[in-house]
Amino acid sequence: MRFLCPSALALALALSAVSASADSLVLKNGDRLTGTIESADGKQVTLKTDYAGEIKVNWTAVANVTSEKPLYIVTPDKKTVSGSVAVEATALVVHTGSGDVHVPLSDQTILRSEAGEEAYGHSLRPGLLESWKVTGSLGFAMARGNSDTTNLNYSANADRKTLSDELKLSVSTIYSTGVANGVSSVTANETLGDARFDRNITPRLFVFVSGDFTHDTLQGLNLRQIYTVGPGWHVVTNPNMTFDIFGGVNYTRESYSSGSTGAPPGVQVGRNLAGLTLGEDFMRKFGAGVLTEEFQFYPDLSDMSQYRFSLDGAFNVKVYKRLGWQITLNDRYVSDPPIIGTKPNDFILSTGLTASLTP
Repeated sequence: MRFLCPSALALALALSAVSASADSLVLKNGDRLTGTIESADGKQVTLKTDYAGEIKVNWTAVANVTSEKPLYIVTPDKKTVSGSVAVEATALVVHTGSGDVHVPLSDQTILRSEAGEEAYGHSLRPGLLESWKVTGSLGFAMARGNSDTTNLNYSANADRKTLSDELKLSVSTIYSTGVANGVSSVTANETLGDARFDRNITPRLFVFVSGDFTHDTLQGLNLRQIYTVGPGWHVVTNPNMTFDIFGGVNYTRESYSSGSTGAPPGVQVGRNLAGLTLGEDFMRKFGAGVLTEEFQFYPDLSDMSQYRFSLDGAFNVKVYKRLGWQITLNDRYVSDPPIIGTKPNDFILSTGLTASLTP
């Protein structure tokens, strides 16, 4: 008679314990797959294995499924049931503490593992410092010789999106100098900022508050602030494309430097306006590239012939891991600038390296 040595016996017991605790799928062709059931939808179940990574199996090929740990199933009526799961004919049978629940495979929508359910629950209530996506870009150009110019632009964007709300923050700056006839001068010095918070009322309807900020030295504009509140509508919502429309009422406050308005030195000139905000927000993914665009139109309530608008667009292409290349467009228009001799439109087109600061 042959006996297993203690180490071999321990290994065999360990392997049998792992096998016993593993989830398993028995296919209709007789094959048996073991691992950990991670998730499933109405068409496929995902099994994580040590020998082949994640395997997706069509439910139509599954004869039976067993799970040692509870699985969580969300049915089309939005109820969640949990327990060990088995397959009987064309239905999943969830063995819960209060009895068996039969869920037809044709109706079963979502299945999660215990860890997946915990992660999902946490995603509904993330901390204030969690779930942020932050990117930054930088562009620099310099010419010397027959021309003497320097150009610097940078921008940063932060987005925090949950199932119930979204907060978006952005800032961009351009600064450039040039030399003409031996005289050096600033040819651009502008900073733009934007903040918007959306809160979902239904899967489509949301309410929002936003702030739009502009500083433009060449226009003599110290700061323009536009604060808006109103409703919006999620027209398109899918992982590859989103499109929102929104509108509301706004309060605008502008402050200009004294020298640009003809006011006495040291006196700042400002104006307060009430207006409307009409806007749209678009995002589309193209392989490794992402196109974003937002337009907001601000007519003045006291004089509808007077208005302002803002247009911000960007196309970001991933180059390597967290690095990418970005082209941005920013346009700010004022139909009746209070500064005599200044143009109503400021247009910025810039490009540069971008980096994602979060995974």
